Amino acid sequence: METPKTFKYFDLIMAAFVAVLLCSNIIGVQKVSYVTIPFTDGYKYIYGAGVLFFPISYFFGDILTEVYGYKRSRRVIWAGFGAMAFASLMSFIVTRLPSAPTMSPDQEMALEMMFGQTWRIVLASLSAFWLGEFANSFVLAKLKVFTEGKYLWTRTIGSTAVGEAVDSLIFYPIAFLGTWSNEQVVSVMIGNYFIKVFWEALATPITYKFVGFLKRAEHEDYYDRDTDFNPFTLET
Repeated sequence: METPKTFKYFDLIMAAFVAVLLCSNIIGVQKVSYVTIPFTDGYKYIYGAGVLFFPISYFFGDILTEVYGYKRSRRVIWAGFGAMAFASLMSFIVTRLPSAPTMSPDQEMALEMMFGQTWRIVLASLSAFWLGEFANSFVLAKLKVFTEGKYLWTRTIGSTAVGEAVDSLIFYPIAFLGTWSNEQVVSVMIGNYFIKVFWEALATPITYKFVGFLKRAEHEDYYDRDTDFNPFTLET
């Protein structure tokens, strides 16, 4: 029986992936900010603060698939999905427990505002993450074989463009259609999508260095030539 290959940094990257995912979905999701667009007579573009950090999960997802392959990346995606599901369940239970008399109404309201999630937000977050991350990993793995390992930037940016498109097309309609106007849903969806892809393109030099370091340190550069891309198995 072949001994499973061990890696020095795989577990650390998986932990970083899950940490970024949870923080961007719990801490960043409630904050709405804006940026003034130059040369537009003071036009302010409004966006959710989480969009500045959520693309980092795609950065780690790209690195995992590029170095370790789709099969190992698949396990990390399921770990992230499980962490998000548990965080949603914990938020639901905590916000519905009776509050002690020592808690003020303002404290209760703040807690509900930060961690109270509707079933639509939970469904949108979990569905969009799962489908978007698997689309991202699948496209990158296929492009690596197609390009014979050349042109890393085409894989990282191209897979992110597909993965974030799937994520955005699922999340915003499920979460906000009927609550926001159709125009606002489309506007925020398109604007946030381009911000996410822009961050990935901006991070390309860092990705090159990270990937190069890991391939040398781990002695691994996996090609998914005969991979079973079924997302519902955890076999490696």
